[in-house]
Amino acid sequence: MNTIKKTIFLFAIMFFGISGLKAQFNLSGEFRPRTELSHGYKTLAHADQAASIFTSQRTRVNFGYKSDRLTSKFVLQDVRNWGGQKQLAGNEDFAASVHEAWAQAKLHYGISLRVGRQELGYDNSRIFGNVGWAQQGRSHDLLLLKYEENFNLHVGVAYNQSGVRTNNFYFGPDAYKAMQFVWFNKSFGRLNVSLLALNNGVPYTISTGDAGEITEQGIRYSQTMGTYLAYKAGKLSFGGNVYYQMGKDPSGKELSAYEVLVEAGYAFSAKSKIGLSYEKLSGTNTSGATVNNSFTPLYGTNHKFNGHMDYFFVGNHINSVGLQDVTFSISQKVHKHTINAHVHAFMSSVALTSGNYLGTELDLFLVHPIGDNIKIQLGYSQMFAGDDMADIKTGSVDATSNWAYVMFVFTPKYIK
Repeated sequence: MNTIKKTIFLFAIMFFGISGLKAQFNLSGEFRPRTELSHGYKTLAHADQAASIFTSQRTRVNFGYKSDRLTSKFVLQDVRNWGGQKQLAGNEDFAASVHEAWAQAKLHYGISLRVGRQELGYDNSRIFGNVGWAQQGRSHDLLLLKYEENFNLHVGVAYNQSGVRTNNFYFGPDAYKAMQFVWFNKSFGRLNVSLLALNNGVPYTISTGDAGEITEQGIRYSQTMGTYLAYKAGKLSFGGNVYYQMGKDPSGKELSAYEVLVEAGYAFSAKSKIGLSYEKLSGTNTSGATVNNSFTPLYGTNHKFNGHMDYFFVGNHINSVGLQDVTFSISQKVHKHTINAHVHAFMSSVALTSGNYLGTELDLFLVHPIGDNIKIQLGYSQMFAGDDMADIKTGSVDATSNWAYVMFVFTPKYIK
């Protein structure tokens, strides 16, 4: 019996050892429960509002494969609120979803083709990001042609349609029916330069039948173009981006909007850093404007930019009065802990009732690794709203609006 076990063990070593020279297979997981206390998250709290406490969880299983010519990734995901599913549950209504499912083939020197459901993340994630903070994340169904050698050039093409194979209509949940983009990136010494051109097509109804069914559908296209720059010289770093949007918005209005971000950072050491940034996203005047001047950051990781309480551009503040955000940040590592503090001063881009000051937000968060595959993150945020915030948000500017969370992240590596 011992001889049989030894033979099987040696065969396994030989098999995986030889196959490992040709291909690599990875199997990992992620378990991310997050408990939040909310009293004014995303909008101002009311004077008599009680705080709410809830727990959400993201669970993922990640499969990865890589050989000389082929790379693939498959990610199963389950996202839920604790208590949202009955204890004796069937699988039909609460099945896991596919977050990523793509394959990439190496076609030629530096050229590869990736097709399937995939995350997109470019530069500082202002226009394209995976929205990693959100438990569900963001992924796209598209074809991505890549050249990555002396420079980086990505060309993405997506075309969404519903399951009904007539009339080519799209009734899906996503923001676009058709989308194409080109991203170019190259480093020139200490300077990193990126250019992005995005054509975004949103479906709209042209005509309906007597029963109210859609008989003709069109696409309204908007274009977003711009650049991202990053420069590092010793302990100093500088960066920023400029984007312009034109074309048509989803309602059919002419679109003319812009976004500007400039930022600077200084690293006292590998453990201590400070930063200062200013961002402006143009807005539309509330008094009968015929042109939409409100910039929309589309598919970016917006939680990263304008405060952790998500008052702006996280499922809200679209086609509104714009935003100006002055941010001061500190990051300090103490032993294994990383302590961060952000202070945001918010102003609208167009004048409101008495001015344009919206408020100041304080974000504090701490990250502590417990082990190689375990970490805990704590956070607290408070909005000190200005009087003008009442023009764009429900609730009371006099009420205490705050938010806190504790999140565990477990990332076991099953096979590598």
